[in-house]
Amino acid sequence: MRNWIWIAAGLGPVLFLTGCRSADVSQNRGAIATGHYRNLFSEAGHSPPAATAKVNAAFQQLFHGNPGTQAVYFPAGTNAGGALAYIHDLGSGDVRSEGMSYGMMIAVQLNQQAEFNAIWNWAKSFMYHGSTNDPAHGYFSWSMTTNGVANDSMPAPDGEEYFVTSLYFAAARWGNGDGIYNYRAEADRLLTDMRHRRLITGPTVKGPMTAGALFEPEQKMVRFTPDVANWHHTDPSYQLPAFYELWARCGPAADRLFWAQAAAASREFFQPAANPVTGLTPDYANFDGTPWAAPWNPHSADFQYDAWRTAMNWSVDWAWWNKDVREKELSDRLQAFFESKGMSSYGNRFTLAGRQFGNDHATGLVAMNAVASLAATNPRSKQFIEALWNTPVPAGHNRYYDGMLYLLALLHCSGEFQVWMPK
Repeated sequence: MRNWIWIAAGLGPVLFLTGCRSADVSQNRGAIATGHYRNLFSEAGHSPPAATAKVNAAFQQLFHGNPGTQAVYFPAGTNAGGALAYIHDLGSGDVRSEGMSYGMMIAVQLNQQAEFNAIWNWAKSFMYHGSTNDPAHGYFSWSMTTNGVANDSMPAPDGEEYFVTSLYFAAARWGNGDGIYNYRAEADRLLTDMRHRRLITGPTVKGPMTAGALFEPEQKMVRFTPDVANWHHTDPSYQLPAFYELWARCGPAADRLFWAQAAAASREFFQPAANPVTGLTPDYANFDGTPWAAPWNPHSADFQYDAWRTAMNWSVDWAWWNKDVREKELSDRLQAFFESKGMSSYGNRFTLAGRQFGNDHATGLVAMNAVASLAATNPRSKQFIEALWNTPVPAGHNRYYDGMLYLLALLHCSGEFQVWMPK
């Protein structure tokens, strides 16, 4: 048994094999094996310092810019655990576990521990359900008011997935502290609940519910929700095989085989979920990849806002692990479709067959299509990198979702989104 630790050295982390499970790493040439993270901006002709400056400028604007027009990060005082802050979805008027976990991931990638801790403290103080008789026990409310009241008690599992991975990275990059700042212990506890949480029935703000684990044990896939009334399907953008491979090496030992199997299941899922012509995936899907139309959202069977992120998930998986060459084909197919729709004018919502019904040329989608270039092989991929480079940092009322995806994409495309593995 061997483990990995990453230490900062020069242009980025250097990989040392010292003792957590490293099976299969020697069989691929992805970033996990080589320690090399592609700088797509540099490959497109922009200097590495210019790419770093672009990333830093976006962080400063979205985290510390004008609170009325630019920032999505808002300090919220202190408590016994220290500073508090939340990421605000100004368009919807709430605080979402999605944005909070993205904010933590961005902070750990940019070595911003103060912001990381403040977001985590707010999440644990207000979003987390600690009561053992709560159907959401062990999870985080996906939507809250800014004064800490739950709009919905149930989690959106992508928040938990990003929380876990950002906590592992924090443990490796900064070391563990006390209480909620023992990052490794917090990640292990959350990951165990995601896999093993027992069924609990009880009241929630949406009425009585029964809820259990976030992952389906037979399919080995993340559920749309732990609420048993709606847990027989998934969200393609919640499928994060790159993260599962990490958990298979550094998560609690008893579950490492399951996480390796979950990574393989997600890679297989992408194939039927992506349209064979357009590469588009639905917002919601059955475990076999077929689209699922929610009663409250018939367009969830189409390519919409959640689905923008699915290409990032398979492309990062390829960039890190190099385990499934079909992910390259998916990126090429998707980018060919969007190129055919006009690089500066394609819309943001489509049927899976490619009929456009949303006309906004959205920054968040431009950002995600650029990250698809991590797996793409066709020279057209540079057009998508250049499109992101030329897109300004989102501002204004709807800056939350576009802005978080934009900053994640800048990190991925500049080679600054890197893996920090705990001992």
